[in-house]
Amino acid sequence: MEKKKRIILLSTGGTIASKRNPETGLLTAGVMSGEELSKMCELPSYIDVEVISVFQIPSNHMTFDHLITLKEKIEEVFESNDVDGVVVTHGTDTLEETSYFLDLVISDDRPVVVTGSQRGPEVSGTDAFVNLRQSILLAASPECRGLGTVVLFNERLFSGRYIKKQHASNVDGFTSFGFGYLGIMDQDTIFIYQKPVKRETYLLKSSLPIVELVKTSLGSDGKFIDCAREYGAKGIIVEAPGRGHAPPAILDSVKKAVESGVYVLLTTSAEEGEVKTVYDFPGSAWSLQNLDVLLAGDYDSKKARIKLAVMLAAEAENITEENFHH
Repeated sequence: MEKKKRIILLSTGGTIASKRNPETGLLTAGVMSGEELSKMCELPSYIDVEVISVFQIPSNHMTFDHLITLKEKIEEVFESNDVDGVVVTHGTDTLEETSYFLDLVISDDRPVVVTGSQRGPEVSGTDAFVNLRQSILLAASPECRGLGTVVLFNERLFSGRYIKKQHASNVDGFTSFGFGYLGIMDQDTIFIYQKPVKRETYLLKSSLPIVELVKTSLGSDGKFIDCAREYGAKGIIVEAPGRGHAPPAILDSVKKAVESGVYVLLTTSAEEGEVKTVYDFPGSAWSLQNLDVLLAGDYDSKKARIKLAVMLAAEAENITEENFHH
């Protein structure tokens, strides 16, 4: 008789674990237990699911401390050789950040699948159960080994590195601009079309430091960069339009931040394309690079923030622009 697949379901809350509050008439996220959810998924008999509630919160309540707790729980689970894979249920608002964090810090080849839902389990047309069921099937599949942390949503499989929430409420809530998805699930059948060319993981040696994200737009100045520096940020992600063309009024603040030892990274607000030195006007990527700002290639600003925090916590040597390119 073939050995059963053992999957650990780590519940963290979110819409996928929400219930209607009779007093407000609104959904309260994170109150349905993982056991309740998994029992509604009609799983095949060859899969055994063990449910562990890590925390039950809406994902906008996630912090760096929560990320560390989740990482440590996954590592603890993988100490058992008979665990075939892990599924993490998560709210959608910060799912892309958590999934990329896990992709950077979990080195085990066994599947880690993150999922959630846009509609609560008690809402008409919910996507909670199909997403969870397919994620469990995916985590039990040998085809999913070595992919890093992946996200299963709306029958599509995404890389934690490139996934982004594209719609506030539609069940087709996630995409990977410019890169597409790794594969699809057609009911119970898995099709993997592509795999990441390389994986990189880091061993954390300290807690995640403060890394702030500053978005610039027409006429922005440097006050938020100054504020981040003064409040002890170890890194600042500056998001600017196009190839990384920031308002020149931020330059003095950027210079002060870099001179005080803060890592400053430049990202683009465009969904596709890279920050690149093309122009020589003040505020261009070239002028910022001359202030020792690191150009972060095609990184989404939120992903760049997660990676810089991880690299700083890993006490990585020589953090350079090369770390933020393909």
